[in-house]
Amino acid sequence: MPSSSNTRSSTPDYWAVVPAAGIGKRMQADRPKQYLEIEGHTVLEHTLRRLDAVAELAGIVVALSKEDEYWPTLDLQLQKPLWIAEGGVERCHSVANALQLLGQEADDNDWVLVHDAARPCVRVEDIQRLMRQLQDDPVGGLLAMPVRDTMKRAEANQRVVSTEERAGLWHALTPQLFRLGMLRHALEQAIEDEMLVTDEASAMELADYQPLLVAGHADNIKITCAEDLVLAEFYLRQQEAV
Repeated sequence: MPSSSNTRSSTPDYWAVVPAAGIGKRMQADRPKQYLEIEGHTVLEHTLRRLDAVAELAGIVVALSKEDEYWPTLDLQLQKPLWIAEGGVERCHSVANALQLLGQEADDNDWVLVHDAARPCVRVEDIQRLMRQLQDDPVGGLLAMPVRDTMKRAEANQRVVSTEERAGLWHALTPQLFRLGMLRHALEQAIEDEMLVTDEASAMELADYQPLLVAGHADNIKITCAEDLVLAEFYLRQQEAV
């Protein structure tokens, strides 16, 4: 990654970070889920091409495992600059590493959009709406969906303990969009405190911020099991037909 320029515009830039170092244990496939194929292309290729189509993004950082043998086989042909960061043990470590690398080029006041590698169906218009709604926000936020189903809380034996009030509950999606400096500090503090947060909003919450929820589309699914591949293929075809 080139060193940061001494001359910066007063308008913050937008960057994307994609943590892609996971091994996808729940998928029980012969390779990490981001390298499974949908319509002839890997999940990760679909995801990166969606981000590449967002005109406002200045570049993309992907965090990969040191043992990743599949990345070199991809034929991405992206238009935007792309850099590789070293993946970590958990998602939060991978994102923190990517932010450290990005800090060589970007300013602490720039916006960083963190997106799951296994969400290939995210709509470009949803990403752009998230960016528009947060451009003057002091904290940042994330795409999300209001909970529509009845929510049950269970014990370890899977017996229902209670029914949870769903009013005010949301499903957290990605992208999640925060200022580079604020997010880096929040993640570093969470890691130092041994709080292995599962998304960036959680790190910001631990740092006493309140991220804004921005409604996205339900087809922005995360691939975690085999049937999700079929559903993602359906959504991608449906989106292309519109």
